[in-house]
Amino acid sequence: MTLRVAIVGSGPAGSSAAEICARAGFEVTLLEKNLNNAKPCGGAIPLCMVDEFDLPESIIDRRVRNMSMISPSNFKVDIALTNRAEYIGMCRREVLDGFLRNRAAGFGANLVEGTLSALKQGTPYIVEYRNPAGVACQLEADIVIGADGFHSKIAKTIDAGDVPYAIAFQERIRLPAEQMAYYQDRAEMYLGYDVSPDFYAWIFPKSDHVAVGTGTMSPNKDGIRAMQKALRARAGEKLSGGKVIKIEAHPLPERSRPRRVVGRVMLVGDAAGYVTKSSGEGIYFAAKSGRMAAQMIVEAAEGGKMPTETQLKEYVRRWDKQYGLTYQVLSILQNVFYRSDATREAFVEMCADRDVQRLTFDSYLYKTVVPANPFIQTKITLKTLGSLLRGHALAS
Repeated sequence: MTLRVAIVGSGPAGSSAAEICARAGFEVTLLEKNLNNAKPCGGAIPLCMVDEFDLPESIIDRRVRNMSMISPSNFKVDIALTNRAEYIGMCRREVLDGFLRNRAAGFGANLVEGTLSALKQGTPYIVEYRNPAGVACQLEADIVIGADGFHSKIAKTIDAGDVPYAIAFQERIRLPAEQMAYYQDRAEMYLGYDVSPDFYAWIFPKSDHVAVGTGTMSPNKDGIRAMQKALRARAGEKLSGGKVIKIEAHPLPERSRPRRVVGRVMLVGDAAGYVTKSSGEGIYFAAKSGRMAAQMIVEAAEGGKMPTETQLKEYVRRWDKQYGLTYQVLSILQNVFYRSDATREAFVEMCADRDVQRLTFDSYLYKTVVPANPFIQTKITLKTLGSLLRGHALAS
């Protein structure tokens, strides 16, 4: 039996799933509505993703080793990675997505440009779509993977459940050379109700420009414009003379969907709700979820068998076991530290501690929290409480 797998959406989640399935010898169709498009995104990726997904140096625009965290009162903490082998990768999604998509195609995935119209349940599933000329087409599939973003049509088809979302908005700004030099290997995070009432704002460097953005659960356009204006004011001369070359926005799911596998339909990436609270990170988790879902299919189909819903649901159990605690901890951190400007001040103050910095970077760069010794754990706990109390944050 040659298993037929249809994957809707060719971002990091869909392309990573397509590569694994194609390498296993399945008949893979990767459906993408616009091959020239890329999801708006800050574009930060952890160091472990570069190695784990064998990413070439050419897709990394900047290697960030310096992070400035700026509190509501403009108190700044500069965090530096002293190990030259460590960095946060900054990339453009059009470059990263194109690489992963083409690599999947190189292993045999059939790349098809078209917009999903409907998914008809049955054995086999019927995936209906329209090609760029508007012609109605369809294909048959034994398994369908929904990697089609937060507003996933696949998720709606299987009644996966609704989840709240935030809006990420950013402008790409090309700066004069002297301003761009400041962001050579530096990124900035701004905290404050003025730039985001429930998240943070950022300035991330790219190849020849910076991404200047904010995240918020409020979809009000006037409010977002005011936040961007406040961010520009806080950045001051560092953005002077810049030219906006692109404006983009997209939704970020606030938690995982209640149902991520129904029958032989699986959800990955944003479609499944895999974006972390507090940091808003989604690229690595999207690619990882696509790979894990595909590996589950390969495992379940061993010996030429048709995978069952029960077997495919094991992907969700494994995902929650591996990353569930990470999502819970980051959700708690957001609820504690992003609820007022006093708590944001406390958060930035806490980040001045080298032990906090090392623990934070280890968890981000390698997706593993290195257990601190009891002394350091106690120190971090006491410092957190002290910062909150000094900022009257516990009473906020």
